[in-house]
Amino acid sequence: MTKQNQIYKCSLCGNIVEVLHTGDGELVCCEKSMNLLKEKTKDEGQEKHLPVMEKLPENVCRGGDGYKIKVGKVAHPMEAKHYIEWIEVKTEDGKIGKKYLKPDDNTEVEFYTKKEINEVQVYCNIHGLWKTTF
Repeated sequence: MTKQNQIYKCSLCGNIVEVLHTGDGELVCCEKSMNLLKEKTKDEGQEKHLPVMEKLPENVCRGGDGYKIKVGKVAHPMEAKHYIEWIEVKTEDGKIGKKYLKPDDNTEVEFYTKKEINEVQVYCNIHGLWKTTF
C-alpha cells in the first residue's frame, strides 16, 4: 500500500514517482516493482546533503515568513553528473512547496510561507533522498 508523498524509483530505467493519492496497488515500472526511497537523516563525510534552513529577516519577506534553504553545510556539487534535482519543503499544515534544480544552479533557494516549515527534503541524483525535520 502506498502513502501520500512517498517517492519510488525504478531500478531499471530510473523513473521516479511521487505518490499524490494513496492506493492499495503496487507501483510497477519496466515490469518490476518500484523501490521506495527512504530518506537519509544523517550525513556521512563532509556534510553536503542534509538540508539546512535559516529564517530570512522580516524586511526581505513578501507577505509571509521567508526561509533560505541550503543543501549541506558544505556546498553540494551541481555538475551534469552529480547534482541536486529538487528541494521540497513541508509546512506545519501539510502543504508542500518544491523547486526543481539543474546542473550549475545554486543550491540555496528561498521559500515564502505564512506557516512554519517543519520538514525539508532534497534529492541527489547519485546519493538519493535526504531529509531534515525542524
